Amino acid sequence: MAPSNIGYSLRECGHHFRRNWTTVLGAVVTIFLSLFIIGLFVLGSAMLDSMLGGVEDQVTIQAFLSDEADQDAIDAYQEEVEGWDNVESVTYKSKDEALEEFRSSMSNRNAADAVTALDGENPLPASLVIRMVDPQQVEATAERIVADPDFAEICDDSSNPAGDVQYGQGTVERLFSVTVYIRIAAIALVALLTFVAFVFINNTIRLAITARRREIGIMRLVGASNGFIRGPFITEGTIEAVLGALLAIAALSVGVHTLLPALAENLSFLSFEIAPMTLYATYAALLVIGVLIGLFGSAIAMGRYLKV
Repeated sequence: MAPSNIGYSLRECGHHFRRNWTTVLGAVVTIFLSLFIIGLFVLGSAMLDSMLGGVEDQVTIQAFLSDEADQDAIDAYQEEVEGWDNVESVTYKSKDEALEEFRSSMSNRNAADAVTALDGENPLPASLVIRMVDPQQVEATAERIVADPDFAEICDDSSNPAGDVQYGQGTVERLFSVTVYIRIAAIALVALLTFVAFVFINNTIRLAITARRREIGIMRLVGASNGFIRGPFITEGTIEAVLGALLAIAALSVGVHTLLPALAENLSFLSFEIAPMTLYATYAALLVIGVLIGLFGSAIAMGRYLKV
């Protein structure tokens, strides 16, 4: 669109908005609802990913230690493991700490009585609790510990080091498989919704332009160029898309700052946190999608009326 045509296009948009405000409102609402649903699913996917990440972060390796192991050897091995790739931290858990953790996890009286029946004895071993940078590599890290001769010297059962390295084998693998499938499904759903929204919005713009096909025909008859004819319609479609995108962003922002805190307060065991960068990136993406839909939707819809 030539610069000289911008003023004319804006004036024509203003006239059309006043004359056909119901059509314009319908297009804006359609774009708003479509982009709002896309944004809702994107933010929902981000929250779900945060929840899954929180669950994955709980995956740790417990390496059980012998009661007779030398403390200096334990400290040296702890320092060694802390230097491994993918190891975030290694924490020493004493026998007393293990018993206290076991007692605090009890949920019934019979279990508490079982602790009392120990009569001061503590059968639980000390352990090293290993947290990883990437929990997906838990199996590889556990296998490295089992194969390490230094661990065999301090583990609870030197004849079977593998039995002293626990990380929820089996359950962890299933957890990671489920989280991968959920993430793939979320990405596919957002992509499908984006495509459906584009088709839906494009049809809405096409109907609005079809209703003005006589106006386009008259402009063709008086010799107006394709660019001159296309300018007001593309400008109109773009403005409608931007308005719809801004409404969707405003609605999502209100929901994030009002609904999520209420959910976090009532469901404190779940994480409803969305990183600010993710939030702003989603808003920017919705605005860009709106502009692109307005530009290309209008251009595609007008194509049939501008053919020679």
